[in-house]
Amino acid sequence: MKISKKATTIAIVNQKGGTGKTTTCENLGIGLAMEGKKVLLVDADPQGSLTISMGWQQPDELPTTLSTLMAKAMNDQSIPPGEGILHHAEGVDLIPANIELAGLEVSLVNTINREKMLKQVLDGAKREYDFILLDCTPSLGMLTVNALAAADTTLIPVQAQYLSAKGLEQLLQTINKVHRQINPKLKIGGVFLTMANDTNFRKDIVAGVKENFGKHLPVLDAVIPATVRLAEISTADKSIFRHEPRGRAAAAYGALVKEVERIGEKQRIRDADITR
Repeated sequence: MKISKKATTIAIVNQKGGTGKTTTCENLGIGLAMEGKKVLLVDADPQGSLTISMGWQQPDELPTTLSTLMAKAMNDQSIPPGEGILHHAEGVDLIPANIELAGLEVSLVNTINREKMLKQVLDGAKREYDFILLDCTPSLGMLTVNALAAADTTLIPVQAQYLSAKGLEQLLQTINKVHRQINPKLKIGGVFLTMANDTNFRKDIVAGVKENFGKHLPVLDAVIPATVRLAEISTADKSIFRHEPRGRAAAAYGALVKEVERIGEKQRIRDADITR
């Protein structure tokens, strides 16, 4: 069976801040690119953390960002192929963001089809990439809903030291609501642990996550450790694979890359079955 190229779009989402969404988006994307995949990263957070982390230290000075493209979609204007896309030295592309995205989120409220503006922006890129990764804002507001409406699947990073069942419950309710009302294709790719300390309790935490949430959603095997090296790359303009290629964090993100590749392959097979 021949499977046509169509990007698997993944929203990296958790309404709690500090769970490693941005770090995961950057390193997962670059790890996939190292495996020969064509990857587009999308900074969907007005704070512009992904944009800054990848080397564009003054996002407010960028001429074209995600807010520019979404404003065009809202106004029914065409978006030329490649407009606003930046190219990173480690082989991934980026649609950047800055504080203007916060103002655009407010104006979305009065827009027809407001949940699908980001999807409209990305539809043209779907056949140009293997993976599109969305770094979501730490909230369950309209930008996150737009990301879920544009996504095929979600990845949920959960800080190992902070297992909030209530927080996950709220997030899952939002994902399920988007699935029912806006995007019936949306699936949950999995929950995975981040910022895990090397302690005797680590295995207990992993087991607890699988026991508490494994019945309701996939729990991935990859566990991202808490390391100084991961903290350093947030301002280093390079991935963990270049900063410390033989370290524990690089190995953990390498394992996550393999799991996400399998998720992408399943998605492409599903798409092929639907179009047959």
